[in-house]
Formats: sequence, structure tokens, C-alpha cells
Amino acid sequence: MRVNINAGQIARSAILTALYVVMTVVLPFPAYGGVQFRFSEILVLLCFYNPVYCVSMTLGCAIANLFSPFAYIDVVFGTLATVIAVIPMYRLKKLWVAALLPVLTNGVIVGLEVAFIYKLPLLFTCLSVAAGEFAVVVVVGVPLFKLLLEKNKPFMRIICKADTPPFS
Repeated sequence: MRVNINAGQIARSAILTALYVVMTVVLPFPAYGGVQFRFSEILVLLCFYNPVYCVSMTLGCAIANLFSPFAYIDVVFGTLATVIAVIPMYRLKKLWVAALLPVLTNGVIVGLEVAFIYKLPLLFTCLSVAAGEFAVVVVVGVPLFKLLLEKNKPFMRIICKADTPPFS
């Protein structure tokens, strides 16, 4: 697999990685544990428009998970959930379908992780994590992209940069 990335794309990716980390660590919403409203997860929808951001979201998630009470366990499993969710997003045709990928992967993988560590009921924990992800990514994120950001042509030109080819 070969990806051509220019300096502008590297800069945008670095900014998005940092934004993901800051939104996770600083915003006053629970980002770790059995109940999560990680608003930084809205950014994973950028992978639907440009697969280069898969690296940004993965790296941002890994760095943000260093601040988790589970630290290295969360770095491994939480980041794995993000990787599994974002890589196929670009190939999907509908944003709302792509938005369900992080709901499913985080619900299962992070739900298992949290249930195991805190010794919580598995099904309840998986559903709780998935519900928080659904609220943030599908209920808030999809309308944000569809109603505001997709209509902003300069924003979409930057995000979908024509000189950045998809994975080939």
C-alpha cells in the first residue's frame, strides 16, 4: 500500500491529532470508563472524506489514552477499536453508515475492556459505551457534517484536498 502525502497534509494531520487529544483530555465530559461522551470522536468522521486522517485519529486516540486511568491497556485496546473503525470508513457511501463503525467497535472492544477491568456486567457496559459513542458520533457528528461542514466549501476543500490521493 502506497500513500503520497505532502507537507500540507502532514500539517493538517498533526493539527487534527493534537485537536483529538486536547478535546479528549480537556473537555469536561467523561472520556474514559463505562460511560463515555468523547466529543473528539466526531473527528473520526473526517476519515469518511479522506483516508489520510486514519493515521491522525489513530495517533490522537493513542496519545489521549495515555491519560486514561487504564493507560497502556487503553492505549492498546482503545486504539485498536479506532483503527478497526476508521480504516473502512473511506470506502463507504453513506456518512451515517460510516458513523456506526466506531459505535460498534468501541461498544464491543472498549466495553469488554471496561467490563473486565472494573468487573462490571459485560452487556450493560458494552451498551453503555456504544450509547455514548452513538450520541456523540451519530446524533451530534453526522448532522454537524451534513448540515454545516459539507456546505462549507472552503472547509471541504481543505479536508478533501484534491492533491491527496486515497490509499492505492
